[in-house]
Amino acid sequence: MTKRKTSPLLMLKRFVVNVIKYVFLVCLCFIFIMPLLWMLSTSLKANAGLMEFPIKWIPDNPQWGNYAKVFRIVDFGTYIKNTLVTSLTPVLGVLLVTPMVAYSITMVPWKGAKVIFPIILATMMIPGQVTQIPMYITWSKLGLVNTYVPLILPFFLGTPYYIYLMRQFMKGLPNSLVEAARIDGANDLRILFSIIYPLCGPVLTTAGVLVFVGCWNDFSGPLIYIQDSAKYTIAIGLKSFTLSAKTQWELLMAANSVFTVPLIIIFFICQKQFLGGIATTSGLK
Repeated sequence: MTKRKTSPLLMLKRFVVNVIKYVFLVCLCFIFIMPLLWMLSTSLKANAGLMEFPIKWIPDNPQWGNYAKVFRIVDFGTYIKNTLVTSLTPVLGVLLVTPMVAYSITMVPWKGAKVIFPIILATMMIPGQVTQIPMYITWSKLGLVNTYVPLILPFFLGTPYYIYLMRQFMKGLPNSLVEAARIDGANDLRILFSIIYPLCGPVLTTAGVLVFVGCWNDFSGPLIYIQDSAKYTIAIGLKSFTLSAKTQWELLMAANSVFTVPLIIIFFICQKQFLGGIATTSGLK
């Protein structure tokens, strides 16, 4: 069979359309990245250069000392350490417990799965603000206020959204793998950790990144449960610094950069798996 040749006019039309698309995407990306670039630029300026006109995106004399000054004024090192504890531990809980729950209601043949899964979905419809007061009273009665337990333990008890995400991904896996493993004598724990976990790499990465970002940015949880300033997370510490340095914009932007840049780095490191997990999960029935 002879290949149909593409006419020069059609090729030119496709080229023009692609150029227009890429120009539009570049402009759109610049709109989204401009606040970040402005934050980084402002963090490197002297206080006298903030109101200069025309605006200089690249300072003539970058003030790298602004970052050191921020760490001298506020104990961001402790705040970052506390935030890593309240962010990484929930990731461990979600990655350990959520696949177990999703596996039990997806691939284990028992009647309770059809009842439990709708209940899990129903809990997603309850706003978090409704449960804040009852949860605070519960943790207070247990004597766990001013500890990290209320911020960490719930992630080890199963999170509805990530259970749903895992279940949707597992439904797209071939049942023949599980059936063959059962015929070979493998129990459910062996199947879960040896077969299902390796296949769920993209969705596990997606869940881990979402949990880490959510816990890193969490403001209301630490604000409610943490009372000791030595246990503040970076979100609470940044708010305290914002209230005490209202006119020192270069220091505020430096502090915001310390808060934001780690999230960007993590996203770029996990970008391939993260986007793959979202695309694969959204494409499943």
